[in-house]
Amino acid sequence: MRPLPLPDPGTPPLGGPWRLLGWLARRQGWMLAAALTCGVVTFGLQALQPYLVGRVVDAATSGGLDGETWRWVGWLLAVGVVITGVAVVGHRFDIRNWMEGAFRSSQLVSRTVSRSGHAVSAELPTGEVVASIANDVHRMGDLFAMSAQFLGSLVAYGVTTALMLRASVQLGVVIALGLPAVAAILAFLVKPLSRRQAAQREESGRLTTLGADTVSGLRILRGIGGEHVFAARYREQSQKVRAAGVRVAGVQSWLDALQVVLPGLFTVLVVYLGALSAVRGEITAGQLVSFFGFAAFLSWPVQLAVQFLKIATNAHVSAAKVVKVLRVVPATGATPPTAQPPAPGAVLHDETTGVTLHPGRVVALVAADPDESAAVALRLGRFDDDAEAATPVTLGGVRLATLPKEHLRARIVVSEATPTIFSGRLDAELDSRGRAAREHLDRAMHVADAHDVLDSVPGGLTGELPEKGRSLSGGQRQRVALARALLTEPEILILIEPTSAVDAHTEARIAARLAAERRGRTTLIVTASPLVLDHVDEVLYLEGGRVVASGVHRDLLARRAADDDGAAARYRSVVGRSLDDETGDETADHGEPITATSMEEVRS
Repeated sequence: MRPLPLPDPGTPPLGGPWRLLGWLARRQGWMLAAALTCGVVTFGLQALQPYLVGRVVDAATSGGLDGETWRWVGWLLAVGVVITGVAVVGHRFDIRNWMEGAFRSSQLVSRTVSRSGHAVSAELPTGEVVASIANDVHRMGDLFAMSAQFLGSLVAYGVTTALMLRASVQLGVVIALGLPAVAAILAFLVKPLSRRQAAQREESGRLTTLGADTVSGLRILRGIGGEHVFAARYREQSQKVRAAGVRVAGVQSWLDALQVVLPGLFTVLVVYLGALSAVRGEITAGQLVSFFGFAAFLSWPVQLAVQFLKIATNAHVSAAKVVKVLRVVPATGATPPTAQPPAPGAVLHDETTGVTLHPGRVVALVAADPDESAAVALRLGRFDDDAEAATPVTLGGVRLATLPKEHLRARIVVSEATPTIFSGRLDAELDSRGRAAREHLDRAMHVADAHDVLDSVPGGLTGELPEKGRSLSGGQRQRVALARALLTEPEILILIEPTSAVDAHTEARIAARLAAERRGRTTLIVTASPLVLDHVDEVLYLEGGRVVASGVHRDLLARRAADDDGAAARYRSVVGRSLDDETGDETADHGEPITATSMEEVRS
């Protein structure tokens, strides 16, 4: 069996839910065929058991415990052993089919979301996408897990009907026509049940979206005093979900009750007709026992058939939701990857701004407007396909838009100014690519000057971080994110304001260590901090969407205004504001006061 997750989930058809489900079935064809075979054998032999029991009874009543009786007992025992073995194997295939169908669908949704970027949030609510992963893919997997039992139920129905027709045409006809009638009555409730389940699904999706929006904006809501209003909206939507759930439960209760009552009444009818036939001498005592066994056994396949119909309906609804997500197209600037990736050591170049990263150099990007320089950095990592289409970026002369994103993510890593920290063990949070040894983790934490994080997290590297790393201060989260970015060891590393939340003394240590760590590897640091600028190989000054000055930080500070039409003077103004901001900080992230004397030491 193939390991999960799959290396490549494939490219599904998006013509509709049934086409998607059929494609998934073909992708796991041999496992599905094995499960169906096991289901047919298991249920077919189970249908044979009442017949064998009847033969044992007839043999025992006519000849006692003679050889004939023991031969039928042996057949009954052998069939039981085979059923047990095949059922165990079949169950494994059923679970595997569920896992493959659900996980492949989950991978398809995840891949689409990662490739489409902001386009998915523009087209679909967050709750809709979350529900696709949390619920819909599981319901699609249920269809494949139940397929073997459904096919086996049909085979059991056919075997039972054939055996009963051989013994009694009247009872055989009752079985042949009665069971489909019972199944039809039960199936009549499946459609309204599915409608109500779909309505509940929609209300749950809205609730998830509302909850995600409220939690993510809780700080802002508290600032404007609006948390009570949004809490009331969440409470109102919760009541709608509850009401929809009650409506689902009402239909489900009728379906569950009829699944017990109708097959039970059918069994009573078969036993009554069988008893009359036995009294008239038309059937033997063993055949009467067999008919009772057949009627009792077939209530189970009937329930399975109705359950499969319900699961198939749910899977169809869920597949339609998944197809809706999979149809989300990437941002308009994205094109299918067509180019051959350039060799390592290629130049990364923004054609519009003139920002160029030559191999092996540590470069800083400075702008009067921090958003402008951050936007350039995100384009260099192809985070915004629309922006990249308007302002082309090349790697080794090849447009980023023509390269596979998976390839770019391996070669170019962008660490944003507001990092996201995930819950779990600290070492797992740091080692996002799962390949760093302990000494690499220690070194990255040293470069990021984050040893205080190890002291604040119980257990150090093996300690648990809460959701979003909320136990850490802003500066600690920023330094953990810096260590995480360093551990990816990319060919090109782009850091956006990596030291904005730390004090000047810490920033000076990080700047020196970071430059030394990345020396000889292509690095871009978006910052206006002189403490960092003083350690880089080159500084690019961005103004009006173009690089208007470049050079070593100290040379730019000393350059005369007439040499570059005043760009150097404006550069000094920008970095001078950064010096004033740092001097104005009364306390550091570590709580260490910053004095004028200490700042003068940093400047020197």
